[in-house]
Amino acid sequence: MDKLMIAGGKPLRGTVQISGAKNSAVALIPAAILAETEVVLDNLPNITDVAIYMEILQEMGASVSRMNDQMVINPASMKSVPMPNGNVKKLRASYYLWGALLGRFGEATVGLPGGCNFEPRPFDQHIKGFEAMGAKVSNEHGSIHFSAKQLTGAKIYLDLVSVGATINIMLAASRAKGVTIIENAAKEPEIIDVATLLNAMGAKIKGAGTETIRIEGVDSLHGCRHSIIPDRIQAGTYMIAAAASRGDVIVDNIIPKHMEAVTAKLQEMGVHTYEMDESIRIAGQQEYAGVDVKALVYPGFATDLQSPMTSLLTQAKGVSILTDYVYSSRFSHVPELSRMGAKIKVEGRSAVIERSILCHAKVKATDLRAGAALILAGLIAQGGVTEISGLEYIDRGYDNLVENLRGLGGEVWRQEE
Repeated sequence: MDKLMIAGGKPLRGTVQISGAKNSAVALIPAAILAETEVVLDNLPNITDVAIYMEILQEMGASVSRMNDQMVINPASMKSVPMPNGNVKKLRASYYLWGALLGRFGEATVGLPGGCNFEPRPFDQHIKGFEAMGAKVSNEHGSIHFSAKQLTGAKIYLDLVSVGATINIMLAASRAKGVTIIENAAKEPEIIDVATLLNAMGAKIKGAGTETIRIEGVDSLHGCRHSIIPDRIQAGTYMIAAAASRGDVIVDNIIPKHMEAVTAKLQEMGVHTYEMDESIRIAGQQEYAGVDVKALVYPGFATDLQSPMTSLLTQAKGVSILTDYVYSSRFSHVPELSRMGAKIKVEGRSAVIERSILCHAKVKATDLRAGAALILAGLIAQGGVTEISGLEYIDRGYDNLVENLRGLGGEVWRQEE
């Protein structure tokens, strides 16, 4: 396996182009299963999660081809093949196969998801929704089996706001009989992106992006062409990296409205930001004020950005407190940052962060966003080269990372262990 090498202390300068959203792509690819003709997805990120999903669809009989940032999926010859092991265990988002296969074929047998394991994420809200629509759900030898002769519309209240459950129920309900209403639905931009694709395929979905989504089921869906929204988490990571390195970076090909929570918090710290139609310029400063950050569901500060934000807060005066109200124990990056000199104390859901001088060290990424935190720390670190292992996590979500950082003037390279 490779490791990432970073010689810190160099401010990032220039322009970085943001690719399509990972969290959209991993839902849009299985959504294509619901169609009966060809679906074309543009602006796909070049990440391992996308490559694994492509293999999964091919294993199930779909015709899938990819060129650059475009994927063409023809699901006409697909079958609901039992998939207890293999690639499904490499992806957290393989659970979207549940709703897609149930909607298309009325049955699915899929192994429990894999991916980043920073905290157990229960699937009870997904199952609650499927059962409300008439599906039978059972655990068979470590796989979950879903079956329904006919899915029927239902009124479903999610006990917890869940992006995965909202999308999964939406997928299944698109081809159910009657009307399904999801209450207390998640509002993330990626949910709107999935609804936009499904509606272009002939679905009847209203309210995506609000707390109540109404889906009128249809008998069949057809192919279409769809361009994926920009990745707001990738964009936020580069915004935070620009500030942390005291650089000056234009983050391009984004939807600035999606970045409002990050932009506001950076401004509160003293970072200069300049918003344009499809880009934001981040001008780092020498001194930052300590702030308190609360990771919340959208439109709050994204939990996926709390890890890289931790690295930036080590550069702020005084004491900052970062609290994650989405996941209670998403702090696996803290011990690794401590190896680099970070003064951080975890107390329950919160991390108390003091201003620190970061130095180079050998560290390991334990999940995707923890890896991003270590990369930012490496860009800040003094006195040598930071070595980061565990790149298989980072490669799951960051498109052309090394090339982008080098394009901004960072001294970054991959090296074989």
